[in-house]
Amino acid sequence: MLLVAHGHEVAQLPQVHRILHDLIFRSLRYLMHIFHMLKGRLTFVSSLIVQRSRRETMQTDVTMKGAELAEANAIIKTCVHYGFCTNTCPTYVLLGDENESPRGRIDLIKDMLASNAAPKKETVQHLDNCLSCLSCMTTCAAKVDYAHLIDRARVHIEKTYDRPLFDRFIRTALAGILPNPKALTAALWMASLAQPLKHIFTGRLRAMLELAPTGARVAAVTKRQVFAAEGERRSRVILHLGCVQQVVAQHINDAAIRLLTRHGVEVVTLGAGGCCGALTLHMGKEDKARAAARQVIAAVQAELESDEVDAVVITASGCGTTVKDYGHLFAADRQMSAAATRVAGLTRDISELLHKLPLQPATGNMAYRVAYHDACSMLHGQKVISQPRALLKRAGFKVHDIPERHFCCGSAGTYNMLQPELAARLGQRKAANVGATGADILCAGNLGCLTQIGHYSELPAVHTVELLDWATGGPRPAALRGRDLSPETADLTPSREAALTAAPEGAFW
Repeated sequence: MLLVAHGHEVAQLPQVHRILHDLIFRSLRYLMHIFHMLKGRLTFVSSLIVQRSRRETMQTDVTMKGAELAEANAIIKTCVHYGFCTNTCPTYVLLGDENESPRGRIDLIKDMLASNAAPKKETVQHLDNCLSCLSCMTTCAAKVDYAHLIDRARVHIEKTYDRPLFDRFIRTALAGILPNPKALTAALWMASLAQPLKHIFTGRLRAMLELAPTGARVAAVTKRQVFAAEGERRSRVILHLGCVQQVVAQHINDAAIRLLTRHGVEVVTLGAGGCCGALTLHMGKEDKARAAARQVIAAVQAELESDEVDAVVITASGCGTTVKDYGHLFAADRQMSAAATRVAGLTRDISELLHKLPLQPATGNMAYRVAYHDACSMLHGQKVISQPRALLKRAGFKVHDIPERHFCCGSAGTYNMLQPELAARLGQRKAANVGATGADILCAGNLGCLTQIGHYSELPAVHTVELLDWATGGPRPAALRGRDLSPETADLTPSREAALTAAPEGAFW
């Protein structure tokens, strides 16, 4: 018998040799088949080992002291690196760097806190780039408490890291000026003088001048005021005026007061407790934040002792998220814990309160196209999603959702002043998505977002309470005056019966 190799005949082999050759050939084929089958399984097993190793690394106890660092350690151990958070993290989407993702930052925080030493410059930059938008918390399947972890990391950086001189100056100035209405008024006056020359500045100084509002300033509220309810009193609330808002956007507070009193709510504004502590807390200046929070708590407590209060109402959602978390902020303070928890429990975004009240019928056709922006502090922080939309629809507005609504606009407290390049990219992206809705008006429940998006969008930016106030008998919002706006149809004013029917409860998500 002849064997053929590459088309050539080879010598005839004895029968035993042929059988042996055939056996070896079949055995080799069988071994190759097993090898290829195992190769895929070995790759899969190897990936599982790597993933488990990373989880075990993450879940290794960090050597920490104190209740607050122990809490950070417990949070770190909950992260299992699923990676769902990366798709919704703005900085990871923009930069594509694992260290710019929530799980990457958790690794950095773990190493930083475990070392109990000053962090590296690169670590600080990656953590500074975090917006604290909390989109990762909405997405996370393991429910990692990233909000409190990143705050703890920022406190550690503030206490241990020696920032460059200019960086320290800017942060100290912002932490001292923004929460102080009188100082802010003076700073804005000086900024107005420098604005004609803003083109000669770059970076952070340029961003601050561009974002500084123009126009008249309102004197800070220094005394307690009471605004009586119209008709029968349904409720009595404290309206938190905020530190920045009462200086640069008092018209929002005015609209809130008119809207609430028109619907039978007595409103009390407090002269003390202007800043809630949110701005300084997210800059790592925890002592300043607690000092501001104590003033708010003391002012609310004093009012609670004098008369009944149904809620502490807030129109700036960034403030609302922090005040609702006062119980956690003072968890280790035996003297403040109970009072802080009580104030937190009373706190409501204004849309949460109004959603439970019968809204008065619109005074005219309000079928204007409104693009509603979910502030991160509303969407991810407080989970207040359906109420603002329902209220706008009940008032007759045509509400449009914005594409990528989970994506931060780049405001994030002081972020657009401290990280202007990334903030600008996020602002431009958000403005493009707003424009894609075809709406005529941009609406949000947070002053910072309105300022940031309004800087990049051509649409007039208006707070939710301004639109609701206008629809139920208040003045046309200042941002809409002089604008040629037309409702979608001739007559879409909701009937009185429909207007008096509360929107159904349930999550919008």
